Amino acid sequence: VQLQASGGGLVQAGDSLRVSCAASGRTLSNYDMGWFRQAPGKEREFVAAIRWSGDSTLYADSVKGRFTISRDNGKNTVYLRMNNLKPEDTAVYYCAAKFKAYGSSDWRDYGYWGQGTQVTVSS
Repeated sequence: VQLQASGGGLVQAGDSLRVSCAASGRTLSNYDMGWFRQAPGKEREFVAAIRWSGDSTLYADSVKGRFTISRDNGKNTVYLRMNNLKPEDTAVYYCAAKFKAYGSSDWRDYGYWGQGTQVTVSS
């Protein structure tokens, strides 16, 4: 499966943004999906994950209550809605896929990755 992330940009603290991840090559309904991020000089960090069926989600504590992951299998797309953005949310955001089983926050479980989209939050 090929993944294409989009929707990043430059926003101010407190703003909202939605990033998308479009899949091609395979139907997305066979894959659990995750969002990860990486800031300059920092390690890759788990953000959110959603099970292939959409009935289970996981969130990092740092984004819980502010971010929402969702999916539209009919459109082969996964979304990450980010509200009340903070400067510490600044990073390149990557979507990732793993064959359906269970939601996971471990990036090593994901075998397919998109190219990333930059999100910059100014204070």
